[in-house]
Amino acid sequence: MVTKTEQIRQRVDALEQRFNDLLLGHSFAQQQIGFIKTFDIQYGKPLKQRTLLEVEQAAHSQRQKQSSEKLQFTAKVSTKLHAIIENAINEQLHNADNLYSEVLGIQDAVPTILDILGAKAASVGRLEPLVNDLSWLGRELVTLVNLPQYRQERANRGVKIDTPALAIRYLGLDNLRLTIPTYAMRHWLPHSTEPFSLLKRKLRESAMSRAIAAYELAQLQGLNPYSAYIAALFLDLGRVALTRLYLRLFQQIWQRKVTLARDEGNKRLHDALIAIEPDPLYLRNLFVERSLEITRSLVEKMGFRYIGLNALLDDFALVEASEQSGLAQVLVHASCYSQYLMLHEHQLIEDDERTLWFNYVGLQSDHVQHLEKTNLHNLALQIDG
Repeated sequence: MVTKTEQIRQRVDALEQRFNDLLLGHSFAQQQIGFIKTFDIQYGKPLKQRTLLEVEQAAHSQRQKQSSEKLQFTAKVSTKLHAIIENAINEQLHNADNLYSEVLGIQDAVPTILDILGAKAASVGRLEPLVNDLSWLGRELVTLVNLPQYRQERANRGVKIDTPALAIRYLGLDNLRLTIPTYAMRHWLPHSTEPFSLLKRKLRESAMSRAIAAYELAQLQGLNPYSAYIAALFLDLGRVALTRLYLRLFQQIWQRKVTLARDEGNKRLHDALIAIEPDPLYLRNLFVERSLEITRSLVEKMGFRYIGLNALLDDFALVEASEQSGLAQVLVHASCYSQYLMLHEHQLIEDDERTLWFNYVGLQSDHVQHLEKTNLHNLALQIDG
């Protein structure tokens, strides 16, 4: 017999799965919970339809049969294609070095910078040569400090910031602890997530809201906000890596099969392959089953010395809250709240589900009230002009 606690856990798991569905599209998420929207409602009297002639009925039946057979064949081809893709994904997931360097393209200077920012002896001088080696990061920081809200006061004094070295000095360590990991995470996102057109944006928004929530909750409880912020931000590394890997392997293997079918003159197979696109259900399942594991592997590869993210992520994975550290519980609460926000925005969660979820993870009402007053979409940087 399933206990009440197990039933609640199953409902919470379903909500977290619904969030993963939403990442891949609002319509897909609706389909997974059985939401049906009808656009063919007719108002007034129905139009009279003439009776089909016997010949037309026979033709109609034949078309339906052919359509059904075509769909069944396409589904069979898709299953075989994804079996090949799954084998390729499993092989690559066992190669942490390839996942780290080739799939995500993480440069060693990035975790080194983040580690320095977590050390008590952190200094801007230690960061400068490392930032200079990362042209994309230097551009982001220079662009940031030259935004209108930060530029006007300097302009009155004739100060111009046009190099990364000046930018990091202007920002200071406290702001760099928030901006650099944020830009790193954005840099690792896929350039395109088609046919899941909104996935990239939703991953970015999800990571941002969760990270700011974790930072705020850690501060409220006197815990390390920098560790909380980075851990919450990087929780999506697994999803990002799996998205990149799946879309890349799908395209490579699909293209190879299409070319082979065309060269062999197998029109039926060729037409079925052309109709197949990346499968949101398959990618969703990868997120649910493998994401945290891959995140943990990638963070371990970063080799942090001053930021204890490895132990923190291990604690986060524990089921029992009583076994988790304070920071791990902050991650749980921040993840829950940020996922709830996105589901609520898309009207995919009910009030009773919200209450059950918050109670299950132990998210206190005063913490919820604090988060409700906090802008979880943008960093609140304190920069003196």
